Amino acid sequence: MWLVLVVWLVQSLLAETGAEEMCGDPPTPPVHSIPAPQLSPEERLSPHMPESLHCDACQAVVFQIEEQLRKAEGKVGRKALMESDYMEVLERSCLQSWDSYGVQELNGVKRLTGPGLPKQELMSVMVMGGPWPGRLSKLCHSYVGEWGEAQIYGAHRRGSGALQELLCHGEKGACASSKARELPRAKMLQNEL
Repeated sequence: MWLVLVVWLVQSLLAETGAEEMCGDPPTPPVHSIPAPQLSPEERLSPHMPESLHCDACQAVVFQIEEQLRKAEGKVGRKALMESDYMEVLERSCLQSWDSYGVQELNGVKRLTGPGLPKQELMSVMVMGGPWPGRLSKLCHSYVGEWGEAQIYGAHRRGSGALQELLCHGEKGACASSKARELPRAKMLQNEL
């Protein structure tokens, strides 16, 4: 019985190696190459957010501010925060690490990616760290400085989309149409004449 079992085992092993030799190695899965975004010198070295990414950056800043304000309102159990509280929350929002944001290039277009931004292609390379966290923090501070804590918190209190409308889509917003941004510029040039 043992002899039959040993013979069968040896034949099985020989048959398997023979099958591999006859059929060849199993096919290798296809290899996909995904290049990293090609960043211009401005995108790599400038301390400022590139103009082409201002709309994405504005949306990221609004998302983070809204998240921080909601958390703070939830902790105190009140509907509205006191002025000193929302000022502190806004400062903390801008000083956070911003490390979860980066840039991807899809079909030749660079987009900022991270929490609060539309999901991008999964099969792409995202460049994180470097100048992006500092740029987002700087942009956050500039929005708070330009609009003021009270106006930002008031927009947050008005409800969903009001803060994004104020900072990103208004007349001076980063996501305003190019025509809307050109109007104030044309008026400024006309006033200079």
